[in-house]
Amino acid sequence: MADLDVDVERGDPGTLVRLAGDLDKITAPLLAEALAKLFAKGLVEIVVDATRLEFCDSSGLWVLVTHQRRVAAHSGSLRLVGVHGVLQRVLDVTGLKAAFDGVALAEL
Repeated sequence: MADLDVDVERGDPGTLVRLAGDLDKITAPLLAEALAKLFAKGLVEIVVDATRLEFCDSSGLWVLVTHQRRVAAHSGSLRLVGVHGVLQRVLDVTGLKAAFDGVALAEL
C-alpha cells in the first residue's frame, strides 16, 4: 500500500506543502484535501516541495494541475520545487510542464 506524507507550513508570503512518499490514485485525495483546505482559507500562494516525492502518477499530477488552475483563477500561484525523477518525466512527457512554467520549476 502506498503512503504519502503531506506537511503544510504556513508562512509569508505563501504556504509550503512538503510531499514525501508516493502520490498516486490512492494518496492523491490526501493532497487534494489539504490543498482544498488551504484554498478555503483564502491561501492561494502555494509552493509544493517534491524533493522527497518518490512517485507520482496521473492522479497526483491531476491534483496539482487542477489546484494550479484554481489558484491562478484567484490571482494566486502554485509553484513546484524539488521536481525530479518520475514527476519530472511525467511533466515532460505530458507537456504539462508548461502549466507551471510561469512560476518556474525550481530547486530549493
